[in-house]
Amino acid sequence: MIEGILFDMDGVVVDNLPYHVDAWLLFCEKKGIPLTRETFYKELNGMNSKDTFEWFFKRQMTREEVHPLEEEKEEIYREFYAPFRKPLEGLVEFLKEIRSSGIKVALATSAGQGNIDFTIDGIGLRDQFDVIVGGAEVTKGKPDPEIYLLAAQKLGVNPANCWVIEDSLQGIKSGQSAGCKVVGITTSHTKEELAHTQIQAPNFVGLFEKIQNHN
Repeated sequence: MIEGILFDMDGVVVDNLPYHVDAWLLFCEKKGIPLTRETFYKELNGMNSKDTFEWFFKRQMTREEVHPLEEEKEEIYREFYAPFRKPLEGLVEFLKEIRSSGIKVALATSAGQGNIDFTIDGIGLRDQFDVIVGGAEVTKGKPDPEIYLLAAQKLGVNPANCWVIEDSLQGIKSGQSAGCKVVGITTSHTKEELAHTQIQAPNFVGLFEKIQNHN
């Protein structure tokens, strides 16, 4: 029985990770912080901004310290990605299928409110999510399960009866630790790298049938 499907946003709802990485690389170059694309995907993809900045600066930081840095980086990202916003292939039809089956839908993303609005309103799908949980609503970022547990709680469903749809290693660990089954979307990692998930898929085309068949 599937009660809920919990979506990550970046790299899942939209294939925007390359634009985020480009923004991080430019931000870090300006700040004199060493960062490579490979390091980002291996170590940082899926983390919230606070944890990412603490990783960069090797110390704990307050939200007041993080906020202006986060805004500076996100302005770069939004400028890069704005002309290319679109749902991942098959997403719109997938949402129609699951909602018509009575399955509840949540977005559970490490992103801040500005990027949630920019993305979800930009692709016109806000009304497709029963619940939206952002990084500001949790005290522990992915890979901690808090965000997916909170999303399931807000939907009023049992996490064990939910599927999480993720692309990052940190996010997959978060979903699994919450007790959910996980679909690994291969926008950030290869199918082989995501082999520890129940299903691996490049996008949402035909995905609902795969999830139903798995149960």
